[in-house]
Amino acid sequence: MSTADLLLRVAREGLFLTVLVSAPIVLASLFIGLLVSVLQATTQIQEQTLSFAPKLVAVLGALAVFSPWIGLQLVRFSSALFELIPRLSAGG
Repeated sequence: MSTADLLLRVAREGLFLTVLVSAPIVLASLFIGLLVSVLQATTQIQEQTLSFAPKLVAVLGALAVFSPWIGLQLVRFSSALFELIPRLSAGG
């Protein structure tokens, strides 16, 4: 595998990892936002700032729950990158 192919693979895996580790937080925020929107539609309360506090709590909760898993994924990726450094410096 050439150096350019290796760098492209690392970049692709890095972007996939970014999507993977951000998914629980984004999904928690999306779910709470949907619930608050439905609640606002049923009660006809149209306050724009009402959704911020529940979303903030949901994001902090998701971070508290998923941070060990996120950290593990980031450590694994970083370890794999550090193992690739000698292969890159040796020219392939």
